[in-house]
Amino acid sequence: MSLHYLAAADRYEHAHFARVGRSGLMLPRISLGLWHNFGDVDPLSTQREILRRAFDCGITHFDLANNYGPPPGSAETNFGRIFSEDFAPYRDELILSTKAGHPMGPGPYGDWGSRKSLISSLDQSLKRMRVDYVDIFYSHRPDPNTPLSETMGALDHAVRSGRALYAGFSKYSPDQTAEAVQILRALGTPCLIHQSSYSIVNRQIENGLTGVLANEGIGAIVFSPLAQGMLTARYLKDIPPDSRAAKEHGFLQTQTVEKNHSRIVALNAIAEGRGQSLAQMAIAWVLRLPEVTSALLGASSVRQLDENLAALKHLEFSDSELTAIDQIAPV
Repeated sequence: MSLHYLAAADRYEHAHFARVGRSGLMLPRISLGLWHNFGDVDPLSTQREILRRAFDCGITHFDLANNYGPPPGSAETNFGRIFSEDFAPYRDELILSTKAGHPMGPGPYGDWGSRKSLISSLDQSLKRMRVDYVDIFYSHRPDPNTPLSETMGALDHAVRSGRALYAGFSKYSPDQTAEAVQILRALGTPCLIHQSSYSIVNRQIENGLTGVLANEGIGAIVFSPLAQGMLTARYLKDIPPDSRAAKEHGFLQTQTVEKNHSRIVALNAIAEGRGQSLAQMAIAWVLRLPEVTSALLGASSVRQLDENLAALKHLEFSDSELTAIDQIAPV
C-alpha cells in the first residue's frame, strides 16, 4: 500500500548548493549516501524517515551502488520501494547516482570494469531502484585488467543510451583520472564528477588529485569525511563496545583509533572553540576546498542527519584555525 508523502514546502529555503566543477549541475553541499543503514538488516521505516527528512531539508542527491546492503543490492531495492511510494512525483528534483565495479554476483561478469559488467549492472540497478535512468553512473574503481578505453566506453554508452545523464568515477588516482578524462572527452561524454575518500586525517586527494580536477573542471564529492566515525565525539575517551571500531571485521580498526586519539582530542578542542561538534567541523572542513562540491554522509537516524546538517551553519574557517588543523593533521 502506498504511503502519502508531501514534501516540505520550504525544503529549499535554507538549502546550500554548489556547482559541480564547470558543469551546469548543482549538488547540495551535503548529500545522502546509502552505503550503510539501508540494507535488509535495517528497518524500512527508519530508512523512509531518513530519506524524507533529507529531502525536506533540501538534500536532493541520494548516492547508491549496486553492492550496497547487506546483502548486495538490497539498498537499491529498498530505495526503489520507498522511491515509488514517496518520491516518484519529485523525480525531476532528485539527483540519483549508482556505481558498478566492486563484487556483486557470481561468475566473471559481476565485478570490475568491463563493458559487459558495467552495462549489465546498470540495467539491474535501474530495475531495483524502479527508475528509468540515473543522473550519475560511476565506475566504482579502476580495473587493472580491462583497458581504460573499454571502461570509459561503457560509461559513454550508458549516457548515450539514456540510462544515465552524467558519467563519473570513484577512487581513481590522479594519473588514472587524467587519462580517463581525456578518453571520455574524446568520446563526447565529459566526466562530471570524481568520488573519493577525504577527511582531516586522510588528505591523500590533496597530493595531486584536486589539481587534476581543478584543471579539468571536474567536481569532487567526498565520502567518509568523518573517517568512518572516528572524527566524532564517540571516540574522545575510549572505544565503546558497540562502536564500529570494536567490530572485528569493520572498516574502522581499534588500532587506527588508538593511533589517532591525540589528534581527535586536539581537533575536538578546535571544534569547541568554533561552537561546533567535532563531526560538524570535520564536515565543514572538507567543504572548504573549491574543488569539493559535496560531502557524502550516511545517517542511521533522523537525529544524526540533523546533527550533520548543522555543519552548514558554520562553514568558514579562520587562517589560525586552518593552520592549527594543518599542524595536527598535515597533508
